[in-house]
Amino acid sequence: MDSVLRPYDLGSVQWYVLYQLATAGPTMQRDLARLLEIERATMTGIVATLVRKGLVEQEPDRVDQRQKLLRMTAAGAKLWGELPDLSFIRSVAFDGIDAAEIAATVKVLQTATERLEHLLEKGTYP
Repeated sequence: MDSVLRPYDLGSVQWYVLYQLATAGPTMQRDLARLLEIERATMTGIVATLVRKGLVEQEPDRVDQRQKLLRMTAAGAKLWGELPDLSFIRSVAFDGIDAAEIAATVKVLQTATERLEHLLEKGTYP
């Protein structure tokens, strides 16, 4: 994914932010961080980069000025329209693999991630 996006000066997480804004419309930054399951500080850096590139704009929330609404700019929409369709990645990676095997893999990875996150929350390591 990153190699396909490199000529457009985008990384995969930047693409996901643009994808969300292109498909769902303006989104609160905190909600986007939750949706993408990334740390708030990481999201702040990604958004700052997209703002600097002129692809996304931040608008302070009317109720809580600390919260930011993200919106794709005209330049962001133009770039989004030029990006290649990345759906081929999923088909190349997973076509021909049994759906039950994919579901089992997803479950294993989710369980492993949850266990590691729980360990981090506790702050105790073996």
